Amino acid sequence: MRVGVIGASGYTGLELLRVLLRHPRAELVAVTSEQRAGLPVGEAFPALAGLVELDFERNDPAALAGRVDVAFTCLPHAASAPTVLALRKAGVPVVDLSADFRLRDPETYAAAYGPHGAPEIFGQAVYGLPELHREELAGADFVAAPGCYPTSVLLPLAPFLAGERVDAGSVLVDSKSGVSGAGRTLEAGYLFAELDENCAPYKVGGVHRHVPEMEEQAALAAGGPVRITFAPHLLPTIRGIVTAIYLRPTRALETPEALDVLQQAYADEPFVRVLPEGALPSLAAVRGSNFCDVAAVADPRTGTLVLLSALDNLVKGASGQAVQAWNASRGWPETEGLREAPLVP
Repeated sequence: MRVGVIGASGYTGLELLRVLLRHPRAELVAVTSEQRAGLPVGEAFPALAGLVELDFERNDPAALAGRVDVAFTCLPHAASAPTVLALRKAGVPVVDLSADFRLRDPETYAAAYGPHGAPEIFGQAVYGLPELHREELAGADFVAAPGCYPTSVLLPLAPFLAGERVDAGSVLVDSKSGVSGAGRTLEAGYLFAELDENCAPYKVGGVHRHVPEMEEQAALAAGGPVRITFAPHLLPTIRGIVTAIYLRPTRALETPEALDVLQQAYADEPFVRVLPEGALPSLAAVRGSNFCDVAAVADPRTGTLVLLSALDNLVKGASGQAVQAWNASRGWPETEGLREAPLVP
């Protein structure tokens, strides 16, 4: 499998290189970066010295046609769409890691992101969350890898929505993310002096761009509308997302039964680990891996069901998930390139 990575010098692109280097079927043949074009990968990023013997190229979709069997596009939203369109017109299979093709409704996309850069292929990609869309992924040659926050929410939430076990009209989500989720954004809030020893919410009140993605996918699981109140926070750490979801069960639900719902949903999934009663997810247990740890706790005093998850936003929340989805689309074992133990300590 000859692979091209477009936008390979960002955090998700670099993580994708790390994953693909250990994939038994992957041969890296092209990596692009506008800022670092002409530089050897190992010179620009010493961590990859001796591992990736390629120079960064400029982004030229036409030049990739015929050279690659699949292109992974790791560009920001809006910037990705024209590149993906050119690749698709050239017949190149694409796994896109931006937000440009995750949504199904063009009006919803426009409200969150503005005008779409490739409306003629909007809605054609398969949403690349294998645990929920494995059948659709089979044979797909255009995949939209999910966002990191939505993955942390949808994996614990979907089984409860599917069984109408909770009130879909009031889903409260509190998520905390490491700063790598913002990419290499040069803003004051991401400076060490601002971030260290700090934790702050941002984009609260339904304005975070991942909310439409969460609600659209949650509605597919529920078979009807789902409303999510989302409060994201920035943590003074590099990797990881930990999420808490607060729900009203449609009937009394105790912790063992709630855990059984998760266990039945994910018993055969290689990358979703349902924690036993009394155990709770943590960033340290998933860092550097493609695992998503999930748990459920019922609060009999308030009648609230609390779902919890933890994942690495750069792996299961982005690049690892993209590779898992591509594996699923080819009918290969989904664990190929991804059976990496979390970084301990």
